[in-house]
Amino acid sequence: MNSPHTGLNLIKALSKAKAYQHEVSAINIIETHISWVILTGTYAYKIKKPVNFGFLDFSTLEQRRYFCYEELRLNKRLAADLYVAVVPITGTRDDAKMEGTGEILDYAVKMCQFPAGLTLSELAASKQLSPAEIDQLSEILAKFHQNIAVANLAMPYGCSDDINYWFKDNFAPINALLSDHKLQQQLQALEIWGQQEWQTKADMMAQRKQQGYIRECHGDLHLSNMTLINGQVTLFDCLEFNPLLRWIDVINEVAFVLMDLLHVHEKLLAFRLLNRYLQMTGDYQGVSLLRYYLVYRALVSAKVALLRQAQQNTDNKPLPPCLKYQAFMNLAERFTKQAPVKLIISHGYSGSGKSTLMAELAETLGAIHLRADIERKRLQDYLPEQNSASALNQGLYTPVANQKTYDYLAKCTKDILKAGFSVIVDATFLELKQRQHFKKLASECDCEFIIIDVQASYETLCARIKLRQGDASEATLEVLDYQRQWAQALTIDELDYVITVNSEADKVLEALLANISK
Repeated sequence: MNSPHTGLNLIKALSKAKAYQHEVSAINIIETHISWVILTGTYAYKIKKPVNFGFLDFSTLEQRRYFCYEELRLNKRLAADLYVAVVPITGTRDDAKMEGTGEILDYAVKMCQFPAGLTLSELAASKQLSPAEIDQLSEILAKFHQNIAVANLAMPYGCSDDINYWFKDNFAPINALLSDHKLQQQLQALEIWGQQEWQTKADMMAQRKQQGYIRECHGDLHLSNMTLINGQVTLFDCLEFNPLLRWIDVINEVAFVLMDLLHVHEKLLAFRLLNRYLQMTGDYQGVSLLRYYLVYRALVSAKVALLRQAQQNTDNKPLPPCLKYQAFMNLAERFTKQAPVKLIISHGYSGSGKSTLMAELAETLGAIHLRADIERKRLQDYLPEQNSASALNQGLYTPVANQKTYDYLAKCTKDILKAGFSVIVDATFLELKQRQHFKKLASECDCEFIIIDVQASYETLCARIKLRQGDASEATLEVLDYQRQWAQALTIDELDYVITVNSEADKVLEALLANISK
């Protein structure tokens, strides 16, 4: 299989039902620049093309065999039921057999064929992608990243110089295909920004490797590589052909999904995913690198769009503007612009509805949602849903533990604000000194400060606390009554920053947003 011609002969032979050991309902071929996928109805077979693009090399039979087994190994982590085996292709190129005997012509990755039309990219295109899928995805991604192999310091992965190399690797191929001066200027500006951002963040990148955040990730986690199977989000098609592009910072992988969601104008779902992922992993430090990786992922997608257009131009006529390229480049450019940020803190008793409202607000504003109940437990090695059985003013809720929690929230807040993202800190903030601390922090970071005072009747507070199940908060009716006794009311000096909302009213979020935008 040393030429496209012989490859096409093989695919032609495999397009016949007699080439398979099982029943075939219909045969369809999907072709990319590096592979063919043969759909038979029951199974799908992925065959690697004998190509060498530098960053991948499938030019020999042994290399294709090796990478088929790598593809099987990697995808078994996330889609064990989908990926079946690596199988030989035998016979002759004009009469090939899948899983036959005799001389091996090539290899294929055998997969269970899943229903068409249910990839997350297709659901997003038809506006059917919902919070339910995003919640599944965030949990899958968080658990996956926490359990995959971690690069040790001796491994040649995740070094800041290599990260810079792959970022810069996008510009020459793009520039070679551009003739429009304005597009060239846009590309140059992104290259300059990328170099400046890398110089600023190189130490952080090195630190991330030392702390174990470089892991054997999926590597190609865009919405087209996720699908629904029996209502469950399933991730497939890991990047097998180059470990340098797979052993990456976990926040780099998260950035790919976020960028893709923002590309299809799903901002609320993007920030829902990000906040749920961060709350499950606690990787708020990674937000410092998020904008860099968002730009990187948008650049890669823009490059692919432009290269695909060029590959399809067989008659060498002048190419029309590539709208997909421009959309990704505009997105990359947007990520480089640091808009004014806000620091928002909540205020209210347990059961007031703060957490629900702050989560919705974070998605709408595109902000990072820090929740005290979760971080308090993380600091003491508890999972959010674990009950510490702490009594009033004991265990996780002593004055010392409270101070430690608010100090940690302040540290995370400062780092996130400096990274260019607004922050919503979801806590009771019933003590004046806590509110003053965060107001000072907003001043230091030169950002707008807002206190959202969330109110509800005592009867509603009690009813909500009684109904809570599986929540990070351990507040009881005893805690609520204690809060009402010692809480320090908002002062006259604070009222300029306060927006008061009644969580029992209709359209609370809409009213809140109207006040914030004033």
